[in-house]
Amino acid sequence: MTLTNQQIMKNTITTAGITAGLLNPEQAMKFIQQTFEATPLGGMVRSVVRRAKTGEVDKIGIGSRVIRKKTENTDDGYRAKPTFGKIEYATVAVRLPWEITEESLRENIEGQNFEEIVTNLMTRQLGVDLEDLRLNGDTATLDTDPDYDFLKINDGWLKQLNNGSHVEDRTAKEAGATTLAMFYDALKQLPDKYNDGTLRWMMSPSRKQTWELYLYNQAISNGGGLNESLMRAPAGIPIVEVPRMPSSKIVLSNPKNLIVVNTYDVRIRKTTEGQEAIMQDKRFYVVHLDDDPIIEELDACVLVKGLM
Repeated sequence: MTLTNQQIMKNTITTAGITAGLLNPEQAMKFIQQTFEATPLGGMVRSVVRRAKTGEVDKIGIGSRVIRKKTENTDDGYRAKPTFGKIEYATVAVRLPWEITEESLRENIEGQNFEEIVTNLMTRQLGVDLEDLRLNGDTATLDTDPDYDFLKINDGWLKQLNNGSHVEDRTAKEAGATTLAMFYDALKQLPDKYNDGTLRWMMSPSRKQTWELYLYNQAISNGGGLNESLMRAPAGIPIVEVPRMPSSKIVLSNPKNLIVVNTYDVRIRKTTEGQEAIMQDKRFYVVHLDDDPIIEELDACVLVKGLM
């Protein structure tokens, strides 16, 4: 559901009060949902909303081979027990500010609808940038990185995977080429219990095209036909194109294993008051929210890196 400008601004106060622009829980959920819908991966990962900025997300599991033989009229005292765990999260406050001149509102053919159009565009860009940060964020990014200020905000999924999941490094294998063997070597890293039909290869569009080129060249060299099912789903696992994924990396996992934690504390502030707004004849906006990407089960992921 698209959140209209009227809904967004429902609780907005144009003064500098501490609760200015605080959305109620229903509005916050709709706004967060809209940011997830901005990207292909956003609709596939798991979203968790909490009231606290830091805390824990519970996880529960059941072991295998838990059934026992039944003996009539006998209770042997055996009970299958679930296993409980937790993942800690610590959301980071982020913001997206923008401004619109009053002249552009007066002269634009869309009139006052122009404000809503810009707000929805900014909401979409917020979703795109959040996914970028959730994937590529690294608080240890060096100052020399041109995106230092952006990437250092938080540690993303790729850094977490590199530090704790199964890693298939292709740097010294087949010169980092994208081959069929690469996919199967990555699968070997993953315990079979997670290979249950929910896995996806998450890669950049350019990496997918590199894989397609490999298959085209194989078909030309060997004089055979092109296997389109293999192109779409190597090793029987579908490909998901993720535009913000680095081309040198591929992630193998169930997308629901990737979790985004947000809080209900979403604020959208707007002001047309104050000396700056009056003198510059502008409206100022800013979105505030809390965000943290975590992974439920690192053992259920493979990071393929070192691709050329």
